[in-house]
Parts: sequence; C-alpha cells; structure tokens
Amino acid sequence: MQKDIVDTAVADGRFTTLAAALGAAGLIDTLKSDGPFTVFAPTDDAFAKLPAGTVEALLNDIPTLTNILLYHVVSGSVMAGDVVKLSSAPTVLGKDVAIKVADGKVMVNNSQVIITDIEASNGVIHVIDAVLLP
Repeated sequence: MQKDIVDTAVADGRFTTLAAALGAAGLIDTLKSDGPFTVFAPTDDAFAKLPAGTVEALLNDIPTLTNILLYHVVSGSVMAGDVVKLSSAPTVLGKDVAIKVADGKVMVNNSQVIITDIEASNGVIHVIDAVLLP
C-alpha cells in the first residue's frame, strides 16, 4: 500500500525539519487526510538556508509557521507535466505561488524544483531547494 504524503516525506529522510514543523503546527492529520494535495516540500538543506534562528523562532510562532507551511500546499494532485503549464497556483493559504520555467528549470517563486512527482496515496510531492515565504 502506498504511503500518504507525511509518511512518504518522513521515510525519505531529507525532510526532518519539514516533518517537525508540520507536527508543531498541527498539520500532520490534515496532510494524512484524503486530499489530494500537492506539496512543494523544502529539504532540510532548504530550511538550513534561512537566517540563523529562523526555524527555532517559527517553532515558537505557530500562526506564522502554519501560514508558511500552508503556502507550500496546493489542493489537488498536480503532476510536474501540469505544473509547467501554469504561471501560478493557488495555495491552501489562499495566496498564489508563481511558477515559471526557465533554462529547463522549474521555479516556484524563487525556489527551484529539484525532484518532481514523488507520488503518495493522497497526492504528490515536488522537492524544492528553498523555503517559500508568503
């Protein structure tokens, strides 16, 4: 049986910060629900690029953390072949992310999609190299 988005991300090993943030924000159950969801998932390296102390501060500011995390989630399962046809996508937060393709790279805002189409039972994960800030 295919794992859901959360279990897929946890099993991958590159998303420990994201998983901890989802837990702190109380979003684990949401992303384990039927969905489907598309998650632009920042790696641990992406979180590490934030200024020192940012992650710790966000873990103590749950409303802001929640908004940032919801800005990484799009309703529906949007595979890479469809993402590249979009110029923007509405996030669960209610704000759009900009999508552009340049030099063969797919960008979501200022973050590059580095791995696409990690399928889960309730959606899809696209791995990004920077945290999206609303």
